[in-house]
Amino acid sequence: MRAVIHDRYGPPEVLRVGDAAMPVPKADEVLVRVHASTVTRGDAMRVRSTEYRFSRLFTGIRRPRQTVAGTEFAGRIEDIGAAVTRFHPGDEVFGVEGGAHAEYVTVRETGVIAPRPATLTREEAAAVPDGSLLALSCLQPANPLRGKSVLVYGAAGSIGTAAVQLLAHHFEAGVTAVCDTKDLDLVRSLGAHDVLDRFAEDFTRNGKTYDVIFDAVGKHSFRRCRRSLKTGGVFITVDLGYMYHVPLLALATRFAGEKRAALGIGRYRQEDLLLVKELVEAGKYRPVIDRSYDLDEVVEATRYVESGQKTGNVVLRITSGR
Repeated sequence: MRAVIHDRYGPPEVLRVGDAAMPVPKADEVLVRVHASTVTRGDAMRVRSTEYRFSRLFTGIRRPRQTVAGTEFAGRIEDIGAAVTRFHPGDEVFGVEGGAHAEYVTVRETGVIAPRPATLTREEAAAVPDGSLLALSCLQPANPLRGKSVLVYGAAGSIGTAAVQLLAHHFEAGVTAVCDTKDLDLVRSLGAHDVLDRFAEDFTRNGKTYDVIFDAVGKHSFRRCRRSLKTGGVFITVDLGYMYHVPLLALATRFAGEKRAALGIGRYRQEDLLLVKELVEAGKYRPVIDRSYDLDEVVEATRYVESGQKTGNVVLRITSGR
């Protein structure tokens, strides 16, 4: 089968489309024909990059252990293992599984997989899981969120666009979003109560305070944001694989001071995917897609993602047809 191979660390150019072994589902797995996936910052920063060396303890010291790229998928089940009861051949599904930049991927029945919402196309569905599931798990340190004032920095990215919608429509929080000038109207349409242009206003200096500050792109620090937190407030930043100081800071502020820091730990969970599926079907969540590329354009797609200019998600079309 055709797949995006990354068998060494480096820039986007180390990626190549080649042949990979066709996976065979185990007894508790399903075989998915992948029609669409996405190119994410996480793929580059935690999996392929040469910069974040700490993450190699998990991905492979000298070379990547997982040599097929990608994590998000949407497609159709082609075959099932003998013990699978929840899914059937022909089912349309979406979810998260390593090696999703390939024509086929196997996924455990109990893994991060769910029926595709009927209201979404395959490309739209592929753009849902990563950002929404990471946003849900990263926001955990601030629960309960109902009625709280939350500032989302980096609100136009994959995690940011998800966080704004989840906070506004699921957690019923008051959302202030910070993004680039070009994304102001989009982010406002997602449910943000207030939208700040990061080029025109520094939220750390405008005198406003919040119960929660969520840095969805890992660009700020607790020290800089501390004055913008209310008493008892929490600053959450995403885990990009190099913020070694944040766990120590989180531990220290948990027992001292009136404001806390926390490292948002990204986790993919089936129960969260099912929750997001319900929100999609209820009209409370929609994927944001910037661009779509064909499989053979994966290097170009990755370059664009790593330029820092994308809004929402970048989709990679894997296969076509029914």
